[in-house]
Amino acid sequence: MKRLLSWLTGLVVIGGLLIGLLVPPSVSAAEIRNVADDKLAERGDKVDLNNSSVRRFQQFPGMYPTFAGKIVLGGPYENVDDVLDLDLSERQKELFEKYRDNFVVTAPSIALNEGFDRINDGQYR
Repeated sequence: MKRLLSWLTGLVVIGGLLIGLLVPPSVSAAEIRNVADDKLAERGDKVDLNNSSVRRFQQFPGMYPTFAGKIVLGGPYENVDDVLDLDLSERQKELFEKYRDNFVVTAPSIALNEGFDRINDGQYR
């Protein structure tokens, strides 16, 4: 009886594998999209002012953490120049103008702002 059950189980498993290989999938890999990947592709190599945490500003000397926190908390932005509407010091305005070409604005997305915590995103070295 055990041998019969073992054979039947094996046949069912092999049959399932063969059916899985022969029947085309209902959804192709091209149709499966990740919202976060779409947003990352949209911004390219620039820092998205609406969807980045303060850690993304570390690459710009003088901006991390104070000025980056001010930018992150001041959003969402319609365009990059909206940052200049914040209460900024002259030094912060100079820094922003220096790095302005490194920023982009896209629509805010929860996919990149887990829990809306852009100050402490839980990524540590």
